[in-house]
Amino acid sequence: MNFAPLPSVDVAAVPSDGFVLDVREDNEWAAGHVEGALHIPMSDFVARFGELTEAADDGRRVHVMCRVGGRSAQVTQYLVQQGVDAVNIDGGMLAWEGAGRPMVTDNGEPAFVL
Repeated sequence: MNFAPLPSVDVAAVPSDGFVLDVREDNEWAAGHVEGALHIPMSDFVARFGELTEAADDGRRVHVMCRVGGRSAQVTQYLVQQGVDAVNIDGGMLAWEGAGRPMVTDNGEPAFVL
């Protein structure tokens, strides 16, 4: 069996206005996330798939994010199989934070990666 290599990008390659899907759990999201990202925890993903297709119905590339890249790789693979233009963000939120990319919280507290 041959599996196509998973499409992935470095955090630096994610456009500042890029569409980011965060598949981390609620507590991880609350600690800090990319402003404007869509949050659907991986555990809810299949049930909430319609939220993603609605948000990305303009055909935008979906940049999938988790903490280090493992969960987001699985979701990216699923999305690609569904015909969605999706890429995994290498290194996830830890790489995002390490690159100094902006993060926010919903409560105004300083953002960090849980």
